[in-house]
Amino acid sequence: MEFSTTENRQMIVQAVRDLVEREVRPNLMEWDESQHMPIDLFKKHFGPSGMLGVLVPEEYGGAGLGYHEYVDTIVEVARVCGSIGLSVAAHNSLCTGHIMYFGNEEQKKRWLPKLASGEWLGAWALTEAGTGSDAMRMATTAKKEGKEWVLNGTKNWITHGISSDAVVVIARTGELLDSKGMTAFVVERGTPGLKGGKKENKLGMRASETAEVIFENCRIPEENVLGEVGQGFQQAMKVLDGGRISIAALSLGIAKGALDASVAYSKERHQFGKPISDFQAISFKLADMATRIEASELLIRQASDMKNKGQRMTKESAMAKYYASEVSVYASTEAVQIFGGYGYTKDYPVEKFYRDSKLCTIGEGTSEIQKLVISREVLR
Repeated sequence: MEFSTTENRQMIVQAVRDLVEREVRPNLMEWDESQHMPIDLFKKHFGPSGMLGVLVPEEYGGAGLGYHEYVDTIVEVARVCGSIGLSVAAHNSLCTGHIMYFGNEEQKKRWLPKLASGEWLGAWALTEAGTGSDAMRMATTAKKEGKEWVLNGTKNWITHGISSDAVVVIARTGELLDSKGMTAFVVERGTPGLKGGKKENKLGMRASETAEVIFENCRIPEENVLGEVGQGFQQAMKVLDGGRISIAALSLGIAKGALDASVAYSKERHQFGKPISDFQAISFKLADMATRIEASELLIRQASDMKNKGQRMTKESAMAKYYASEVSVYASTEAVQIFGGYGYTKDYPVEKFYRDSKLCTIGEGTSEIQKLVISREVLR
């Protein structure tokens, strides 16, 4: 396993860091308070910089990079703002990734350049109100009528559900509970019958839009089917393997941000005539945070290395997502404790890391689902 930092990766990290410091940090609390998703940030800055097409081959307008560079990108964004990191991750690995892996040549040429450049923002719609982890009971249907498919139903908890320009949706085209009874479709914004619904008022990740996507007799042409009819569930599970690396990277970035803030504060804050970093109660917290963060990164890099090599990494990506997300919550909780009363205020960054981190143990498969995936792999 080889994942040492190359000079090219160092350049990418610095470029992303500079852009995020300039365009995100000065605005992040305003966006969080108002639940404003800064679409212009993605279209004017992140798209042209290559951050919205990290994994997309150059022939389709992307950066043509691998999963290590992708993880680097997510980490650098999330260590400043988890909300923006979440949106970058969802756009890249879910919507764009699904088209990249399962679209035909015509579909890739049609949609990937727009998504990679930031001209279009992507969404991926699998979850429904009554079918979170139980995706095979989905109620959204697609019925064939001539050369069109007619979609009806509502998807919930969809990142960019209102603001996206293209939605990859998994709908039931066969019998309930049939794993080969679901199909993936691309629906472009402006298609009659497609609309955004309720926007969620969330604890954290407030600058990343989460909303319903509603389909009401939404007619799309048969050329918008991704892959084969009936293969949507299998495709979604493969997309989620990569998506777990994305959320693991998001978790890692938040945890690193919390540690950065804690180290800096512990050196500045004085009690009893010396910086609190001199007290073992604080320094041991920092040691535990740093060790768990390092272990998280090693798991993530292992899964990324396997993904780059085209190897099956269901267990490894689940392990990375499970452990990194739990560490993110742990590190941000400890950061609030280190800051004391100040950590409970919005004048310092750790309360936002604390709120943002919890989503990482829920989104794209809860920690409990990750343990189910891991145990099944171990017991194979």
